[in-house]
Amino acid sequence: MPELPFELSRRHILLAAGCLALLLFVGSKLLARPQTSAGLAPPAVAPTETAAAAPTPLVVDVVGAVRRPGLYRLAQGARIADAVSRAGGATAKADLELINLAAPLADGEQVVVPRRGTAALGAPPGPAGASAPSSGPVHLSTATLEQLDSLPGIGPVTAQKILDYRQKHGAFTSVDGLDAVPGIGPARLDQLKDLVAP
Repeated sequence: MPELPFELSRRHILLAAGCLALLLFVGSKLLARPQTSAGLAPPAVAPTETAAAAPTPLVVDVVGAVRRPGLYRLAQGARIADAVSRAGGATAKADLELINLAAPLADGEQVVVPRRGTAALGAPPGPAGASAPSSGPVHLSTATLEQLDSLPGIGPVTAQKILDYRQKHGAFTSVDGLDAVPGIGPARLDQLKDLVAP
């Protein structure tokens, strides 16, 4: 009889050890399973991909006839219309016909929204003739094709080259920037210096 309790307790120990081993095995399988099925690795990769793919924002200075002039951050590919909108929109005194709202923005560009009567050649496009220079300098950053074409020595082809250069490189920061436009050399630049402004 004394051997019976020992055998019984030995069975209990073996049974308990077997249950414990089974629990550990099942637990390790359950803990390992959510890591692979939940895809813990892809979220770690996704933020780095979005961080690497996220374009650097543009910073532009919006001035002139807008409600809130100042510096604004915009996404790559933004247009002048987006910058004007971020600045609270144009005021009632703005002359939006003098700027190309569809022109793409470049980082560091200044967007000048002209006021009526202060922008060069504020009259509707048409044959401006020789009176164009007397109404003030032509602003290179906002001038239309017709306004540029009215300048001496600048025909429609060169005027279009100026507009193309402005769209590609942003607003002019100085009159000397015209030197980079194909078809405008030092002599033409000297001729235009008193007739144009950035």
